[in-house]
Amino acid sequence: MTTHAVHRGTRTSRTGVLLAIAVIIGLLSVPFWAGRADMRLIVEMAYFLALAQMWNLMAGYAGLVSIGQQAYVGIGGYALFALAIHADVPPLLALPLAGLIAALIAVPTAFVVFRLRGAYFAIGTWVAAEVFRLVLAQVTALGGGTGQSLPATIVRSIADSVDGRDRLIYFTGIALAVCATALVFLLLRSRHGLALTALRDAEGAAESLGVDRFRTQLWVYIVAALGTGMIGALIFLQKLRISPDAAFSVSDWTANVIFIVVIGGIGRIEGPIVGTLVFFALRALLADFGTWYMIVLGGVAVIVMLKAPQGLWGLVADRFGLDFFPVRRLVRSWERGPPARNDA
Repeated sequence: MTTHAVHRGTRTSRTGVLLAIAVIIGLLSVPFWAGRADMRLIVEMAYFLALAQMWNLMAGYAGLVSIGQQAYVGIGGYALFALAIHADVPPLLALPLAGLIAALIAVPTAFVVFRLRGAYFAIGTWVAAEVFRLVLAQVTALGGGTGQSLPATIVRSIADSVDGRDRLIYFTGIALAVCATALVFLLLRSRHGLALTALRDAEGAAESLGVDRFRTQLWVYIVAALGTGMIGALIFLQKLRISPDAAFSVSDWTANVIFIVVIGGIGRIEGPIVGTLVFFALRALLADFGTWYMIVLGGVAVIVMLKAPQGLWGLVADRFGLDFFPVRRLVRSWERGPPARNDA
């Protein structure tokens, strides 16, 4: 008699848990021995990783290739400034509220851009981001087209000292990166993740089995907007200044994120992690080469897409059978003999 069992955990995933715990502990110790420049670099890596996880959730699993996610970075940043300056909300408390505001704005936006498909959807999201940028550039209470800085009193309310403020922002950045990765992992292991996988692999077949494509993609879009809004709030809390051009920059908050996901491996949770490390390594190596920096990044992206469409992590994972974040359901079968007879 054949017995079947569904499982997800693997030896690699258990090793990944131990590795993740060790990395997180190491990162939490950084403020106690590293300098401010190192902390700011790690925070930057953390929010790019979180942004990449949100974009990967949309494009890699829901099939929503957006080039307008800078819309929610900007909305999150401006929501933080509005709440802190005009509503006297403590900046750290304003972070989740900024994410909620971005998610609320994403609902009517989705009903507009979801009327478009494929390349038209991608262009529509970029147009929506430009509309938000132009609207906020007209709001004089938020600095208009020139932007504004956080008042010194609000900056000092974060912490009494500069070191204390840097540490709070650092720990918040690490928490957002970890939570973004964990959120994607848990979503993909849920029944919603099963629906997403079915839509990605065979949309027509999934819909014929009762999967609602619109509702499934809608909640993914809203969740990504919520996460991206919180990350945007953190970005400009660290920078202490915001302007429409900086907040809604497609090159900073979407092009770089797409590069990270494509290089690392789209449709894999490990992909944004690998892509973030590669992106920052290339940026450090090519920082002194001026415009050649972007040319080399583009060349690397093209080579990876041609030689390894599944990304660097996908190339390694498929060759060695690695899966640190198992979200697929695996069926294990084995033969079992008939039950023993008891003649006593």
